Amino acid sequence: MEAFKNQYKALIDESLHTEDTSDLINKCEGFTEEVIKKDLLPEDIVQIHKDYIKVLKLDETQILKTFSVLKEIVKGFGYSYKDYKQLVDRMQYHDKEIDLASRLQQTMLKTDIPQFDSIQIGVISVAAQKVSGDYFNLIDHKDGTMSFAVADVIGKGIPAALAMSMIKFGMDSYGHSQLPSDGLKRLNRVVEKNVNQNMFVTMFYGLYEELNHLLYCSSAGHEPGYVYRAETEDFEEINVRGRVLGVSQQTRYKQQEIPIYVDDLVIIFTDGVTEVRNEAGDFLDKQYLLDMIHKYKHMHPQDIVQLLYEAILKIQNPDKRDDLTILIIKRVN
Repeated sequence: MEAFKNQYKALIDESLHTEDTSDLINKCEGFTEEVIKKDLLPEDIVQIHKDYIKVLKLDETQILKTFSVLKEIVKGFGYSYKDYKQLVDRMQYHDKEIDLASRLQQTMLKTDIPQFDSIQIGVISVAAQKVSGDYFNLIDHKDGTMSFAVADVIGKGIPAALAMSMIKFGMDSYGHSQLPSDGLKRLNRVVEKNVNQNMFVTMFYGLYEELNHLLYCSSAGHEPGYVYRAETEDFEEINVRGRVLGVSQQTRYKQQEIPIYVDDLVIIFTDGVTEVRNEAGDFLDKQYLLDMIHKYKHMHPQDIVQLLYEAILKIQNPDKRDDLTILIIKRVN
């Protein structure tokens, strides 16, 4: 602070003895930039000015000359405040747009949970910010089959919300059940043609057939899913793999067929679950999540996903949050 006082006093001294005001104005502008960087307030500068001219014991004409320095400094603060106000106005406008996008996303991506006699479904999807890059969809085809998908856009904000809306429309518009490998192939074309080249989508796509209790599934670069086997109390990783959506129209997807028995669980996450970091910055051990699921396996899937989410909230670093989605399907007798 003392150094700034001395610099300002030097500017006042110069104003009293120089006729070259252009050079003085340039020095004042440079001084103002430094003052603003140091978070000093205009009233601090005014107080320094008052104290110094009292020491100098100037006459009225000299005091008026020193005001040229004060005028330039305060003017610089004025510009800074104007820029600040413009920034605040832009941020408020941006916030309104984000709020609108969030409401549109909630409306457009709203999904009803289908009701089946032989399966129970639990799902939770929470956005880290107002607009989510995660997405899930469940479609009852009224023929004893259910398509479902969990996806994650590699990207955030309004573009991610638009991409998710496009994918949901693509899924819903088929009008009939289809194998996941075919579903991903079609959605891949939609994403590749219509979504920004720098934005990709990971997706786990499943079709559950109630008659034979078979799960058909494919993956487009998504986090691996799991099947909990009630008979052996083991977790089997669903090892089907594939390229993320939006890279190439020529991509084809492999498909896996998995029998589901009574009390078995099908578990799908997004990376907002598997890449949770604690306060120390360490990743959450995936086995911790699976152990929790095993502990609560007797409960309804909706209760399981809620308990998982609450446990993650207690552990995770709030500054490292990501969009989070958990889907659990349980076969019941």
